[in-house]
Amino acid sequence: MLVTAFGLVGAFVYGAADFLGGLASKRISPFAVTGIAAFSGLAVLLAAYPLVGGAWSAEAALWGGISGVSGAIGISLLYACLAVGPMSILSPLTAVVSAVVPLSVGLARGDALGPIGYMAIALALVAVVLVGFVPEKGAVRPSLRGVLMAIGSGAMIGVFLIAIDVAPADSGLVPLFFNRAVNGAIMVVIVLTTLMVARRRSDAPARQTAASDGTPRAGVRTAVLLALACGVADAAANGLILTGLRLGELSVMSVLVALYPAGTIVLAAIVLKERIAPLQVVGLVLAITAAGMLSLA
Repeated sequence: MLVTAFGLVGAFVYGAADFLGGLASKRISPFAVTGIAAFSGLAVLLAAYPLVGGAWSAEAALWGGISGVSGAIGISLLYACLAVGPMSILSPLTAVVSAVVPLSVGLARGDALGPIGYMAIALALVAVVLVGFVPEKGAVRPSLRGVLMAIGSGAMIGVFLIAIDVAPADSGLVPLFFNRAVNGAIMVVIVLTTLMVARRRSDAPARQTAASDGTPRAGVRTAVLLALACGVADAAANGLILTGLRLGELSVMSVLVALYPAGTIVLAAIVLKERIAPLQVVGLVLAITAAGMLSLA
């Protein structure tokens, strides 16, 4: 029951972080959003370390760094595809892929689940599909570009979960420190490189025009605040997910975490007025049912 609670709450907070990151990516580069979120998340983790603790080791640093690289790629692709939209479809597609990758690894490693557990996992995957793929007339459909970015994002997020799971059990928040640090460093390099290339290609009149317009600056400020909030939410979600992985199986947690689109969908419906189709509602109900079954398993 406790594992299910950590998984569900972590998934919802993760979905909220994705929503904030998607909004920020509409205004500035997804790489910049990921970098800002990485450092704000690192600040939150450092503040929490005295309370949580964790043993420092080369193995914790290695797996934390690997998770940072995969996370940097996965989250950047995710924010980019959410910016393209629609969030309510591309987010669940990412979730399906992000569940299948670690689920396969967990089962191959011998994760033991009873009949109810296997039924719940199957039901949860069906729920995610129903939430994401809406065949009804009038439903918003994503572009091929958005779909490809979502698939790539899901695969990298799956690698992130695997790396965090195999980190030493006594490492506490240490792997997440290296995750955030590596993630942020990669994004800083990418952003600075992008800015240097863009500056060389741009001419002086274009720069003067941009500087004279106050709207972009206001948009950037809003994007930075959204990215900072995204990092705080993401760090909280990672902490919850890490705890769930320590208490339970990778196969179970990967499916629970894959339910994170619920947070994105709810916020997208409230803030952006995106339409939630009847099949998506059915998917959300099935997701709750699957979570209850997993708690019993």
